[in-house]
Amino acid sequence: MVGEAVAKGATLADVAQRAGVSPSTVSRTLRGLSTVSPETRARVEEAARELSFAISRSASSLVTGRTGRVAVLVPNLDAWFLGAVLAGMAPALNAAGLDMLVYSVTTAEQRAQFFDRLPARRNADALLVVSFALSPEERARLDDLGMPLVFVSQHEQGRAGVYVDDVEAARRGTRYLLNLGHRRIAYLEPADPSGFAWSSRARLDGYRAALAEAGIERDDDLVRQVADWQGPSLDAAVGRLLSLAEPPTAIFAETDDIAFRLLTVLRGVNVPVPQRMSILGFDGHAMAEPWDLSTMAQPARRLGEVAAELAHGVIHDPEAYRERHVVLPVELVPRGSTGPAPGPWPGDRAGEGAGNGDGVQERRV
Repeated sequence: MVGEAVAKGATLADVAQRAGVSPSTVSRTLRGLSTVSPETRARVEEAARELSFAISRSASSLVTGRTGRVAVLVPNLDAWFLGAVLAGMAPALNAAGLDMLVYSVTTAEQRAQFFDRLPARRNADALLVVSFALSPEERARLDDLGMPLVFVSQHEQGRAGVYVDDVEAARRGTRYLLNLGHRRIAYLEPADPSGFAWSSRARLDGYRAALAEAGIERDDDLVRQVADWQGPSLDAAVGRLLSLAEPPTAIFAETDDIAFRLLTVLRGVNVPVPQRMSILGFDGHAMAEPWDLSTMAQPARRLGEVAAELAHGVIHDPEAYRERHVVLPVELVPRGSTGPAPGPWPGDRAGEGAGNGDGVQERRV
């Protein structure tokens, strides 16, 4: 019997017959589900070893209607934040017996193809949407899937999700700079003509809300978009800010990636940080501490871990998890890139010919 089953290739039904259980019990056992008693688990695993049987995804799907994997939709794989979320997500999904299939949709063409073909419909039990701004039509298309959805780093009414309060975090970050005495605070955000980034508008709203609460008039010249934070677009944005009649004394960068490049550009034009320009980032990047960057640190890996827990929940208990929301904290981490607001820029009427206090003459950039 055993030799014959192994020779011809044992099936899930062979294991079930040998262990004296149903095929669905074999599937649940070999996928590591907790609904199987220890005695039954031992009997099924012994039968599977004797028959040299390993459960396949297709066999599992036939019995349970599930594939044992989740699809993850992200706007790109370049940003540190997204990589950190996935790094937290992958082991948590693995521990739950789920594989991860990542769809990086970076262009308008890829976006159209994804929502036209919806590959996740055929090969995943749930879809995790990570920091991806959906149009109303795309949201409706996902709702038509009939497949559980989990939103990560964004808040969607009526769907499970884990996120931070971007508006409140940006408000707190701006308030921190205000409390240091800064009144001319610029804001740098990624340009997003395709509408991929979800958090941009929320953080800008928080920045503007804090300024309004402080009675500071809105100045759109202080808000700059950066098409390529590693290239000339950021350099040009800094140049425009420094050429204003009243340049800013602090810059709030929407991401730490932007802030790192910003520190390099300012160093190149001899604008000392934080003596003349304070820089605050957002994310809690792994390199923020070595760069001595002040940042609004969000728990990126924990976002991924909680997303995996929600995905497992909506797959196995959709009624309990379908609308569950988890809000994680953002912490202000002050470092050496921020400091009290300086006096007038050298060359201003109030500071014409002024030195830096050490007898060293400074110049306007």
